[in-house]
Amino acid sequence: MSGEGLHWIDYLIIGLYACGMLAIGLYYRRRQTSTDEYFVGNRAMPPLLIGVSMFATLFSTISYLSTPGEIVKHGPAVLSGMLAIPIVYYIVGYLMVPVYMANRVTSAYELLEVKLGLGARLLGAGLFILLRLTWMALLIYFASDALVVVLLGPEADKALWLPYVTAVTGAIAVCYSALGGLRAVVVTDAIQFLLLFSGALLVLAFVSLRLGGFGWVPTQWNPHWDQQPLFSLSPAVRVTVFGSMLHGGLWWICTAGGDQTAVQRFMSTRDAAAARRSFLFNSIANAAVSVVLAFVGFALLGYFLSDSSRLPPGWTIAEDADQLFPHFLSDHLPIGLSGLVISGMFAAAMSSLDSGINSISAVVTTDFVDRFRSEPMPEKTHVRLSTFLALGVGLAVVGASSWMMYVPGNFLEISQRTQGIMVAPIFVLFFLALFRPGSTQVGAILGAAVSNVTGILVAYWAQLTIEIKEHLFWPDSLSWMVGQEISFQWILPVSLIVGIACGWLVGGVSRLVVSRKSANSRTVE
Repeated sequence: MSGEGLHWIDYLIIGLYACGMLAIGLYYRRRQTSTDEYFVGNRAMPPLLIGVSMFATLFSTISYLSTPGEIVKHGPAVLSGMLAIPIVYYIVGYLMVPVYMANRVTSAYELLEVKLGLGARLLGAGLFILLRLTWMALLIYFASDALVVVLLGPEADKALWLPYVTAVTGAIAVCYSALGGLRAVVVTDAIQFLLLFSGALLVLAFVSLRLGGFGWVPTQWNPHWDQQPLFSLSPAVRVTVFGSMLHGGLWWICTAGGDQTAVQRFMSTRDAAAARRSFLFNSIANAAVSVVLAFVGFALLGYFLSDSSRLPPGWTIAEDADQLFPHFLSDHLPIGLSGLVISGMFAAAMSSLDSGINSISAVVTTDFVDRFRSEPMPEKTHVRLSTFLALGVGLAVVGASSWMMYVPGNFLEISQRTQGIMVAPIFVLFFLALFRPGSTQVGAILGAAVSNVTGILVAYWAQLTIEIKEHLFWPDSLSWMVGQEISFQWILPVSLIVGIACGWLVGGVSRLVVSRKSANSRTVE
């Protein structure tokens, strides 16, 4: 064990990893001759690479750190979300993918204009940009926060070092994704997936060796874990088994059906069958990594419970669960092994940043620049513009990350809150456009707006009700609702159902009004 932070060999390994990512970006830079190549890899990329890239894109350092931290602090119920994977695969692969692949587009939001109109397209594109910018800012903030602990120790001055770590982490991902386009992103995602998966396995192997076997595997409920029932209608129950399945399943369905990062990968494959296989590989990767990271949580819990002196002074397992993994990586792994596993942390961050940057550039170029130009832009200029857009997006993300410290909750909760309020509204637009015949643009836009407002209310109910009561008015008969925390697992289901119902109803009323006006017009004639 190093016990004194990272050795120069660890820093060398991390540096070599970063240089390797940049080299891949430079290699693929020479092949970027058109936006079709830059954004969708000429629509002929292998399903295995695309599936792994899709998972790596939507899996981040937040997930890499939050899953073990969640297991350590709250218990294993969140892992039950994996049980929804076969259902999600069937819905996405067989019901959704053929519909999307029938229209070969660069931006997913082109489909909204075809089915509903320009307003729906611009709203969907705008919500996606806001979602990914917020999510990437949150990602880079938490990744950098954890990396400060790993690189400099738990006593480091985070206020001083966070901006530097954020800038370096963001700069590397921005450079290779801007240079190499989707091919560079997909190839680096595959390498990064192997790194983060191998890193987690190395942690399990090391803990098992240190503790002399698999005694760290829990055989009973830990005293500080939450009570996590199979099902509960109470919104105050933080996590349930059913809630984890419902939330996890809906998140994947909404993301695969409305997020440019996912749809763009479907579009980069040859046909619907290849796109379906890519989602199968994504699902397998999701299950494998979820299981391994859950066991990392169990291993960390067993490791620190077996000897409390391994904790830094003043730390407790329950209160500092999110920081245990970074601390373990820097102070409890052998020289060299720390560098490899921390490279996995960098990999988890960069695999999400690179894809988000590429996808936002595709949306801005396709849905805003090209859509409103009177004549096509030369391909060389197009590719150059896309590169500069990627650089601009990266700078915006790094700047916005400094505001993420004000969002309350642990890694997992913050991630779910910020994503939940925008993932559902985007999918509401796609559901009404592609799977609800006769939907109207007005209904879809109102449905998305109501879904977004509902998500905000559910996500921040406690804070909002306290502010309303303090500054405005709140009935005494409903005072029990003030400050009542609502589980993050309710955000997505409630906002999705309310949004679809609103859009469906408004669309039906609109059609009825138009039908009656048409009938009255014929009667007058």
